[in-house]
Amino acid sequence: MLMNFAGRELDMARCHVMGILNVTPDSFSDGGRFTSREAAVQQARSMVEQGAAFIDVGGESTRPGAAPVSVQEELDRVCPVVEALARELDVVVSVDSSSPEVFRETARLGAGLLNDVRALQREGAVAAARETGLPVCLMHMQGRPADMQARPSYQSVLREVSAFLMDRVREVERAGVGADQILLDPGFGFGKSLAHNLELLDALDRLQVLGYPLLVGLSRKSMLGQITGRDVSERLPASLAVATISALKGASIIRVHDVKETVDAVKVVSAMEEAGQ
Repeated sequence: MLMNFAGRELDMARCHVMGILNVTPDSFSDGGRFTSREAAVQQARSMVEQGAAFIDVGGESTRPGAAPVSVQEELDRVCPVVEALARELDVVVSVDSSSPEVFRETARLGAGLLNDVRALQREGAVAAARETGLPVCLMHMQGRPADMQARPSYQSVLREVSAFLMDRVREVERAGVGADQILLDPGFGFGKSLAHNLELLDALDRLQVLGYPLLVGLSRKSMLGQITGRDVSERLPASLAVATISALKGASIIRVHDVKETVDAVKVVSAMEEAGQ
């Protein structure tokens, strides 16, 4: 299945690696490291050289308890970086945002994907996404970043996540976004306990029956710290384990901090799958 990202076509039947580029002072793993345009571009170039097919630029932290930022502040953080990456690198520039204003401006500057943790639920977000003509990733989140990890509760996490995502798909498709422009993200760590996250990971292949490519983000997350007892800076082996599981279960995009190592893991999965055909 080919998907067009602002002129770059990628086969979503294959697994691709997305490098995380947070241009924020307070993201949970790398906050403050890439707030300057020069540092951000250098990091993105390194990730592309390591094999990233996507660079996901975020200007507002969505870690548990994160404070919101103004639209203007988000634009000021994100736009110069998106413009530079689109001009200088052969990569799909993804924008991790929920703001209609950011969608429109970054699309104009060369972004190829809108990656929204709020699944286009902000006022005007669906219309803005449609106007850009770009593919969109719709993510499930229970609650808001400020309180989502307080008391996450589900009768059936798989059923409820699936139902939410399909409700959002129907709305954005009615608004004019094509079915071939939609990706889905189950939202690991966004309003989910460790048990919920593990159940979703185990059932990831069952989410494939929804019929849309899956984007998965588990890199360095707190669930891995709960399992291993490791600090965020020591979670590479655990991150590679869940990335490998995700690739085996059919994820189309794996969103990570550690690109080089994850690309190698995905290559092993791909080689095994090709050998078995």
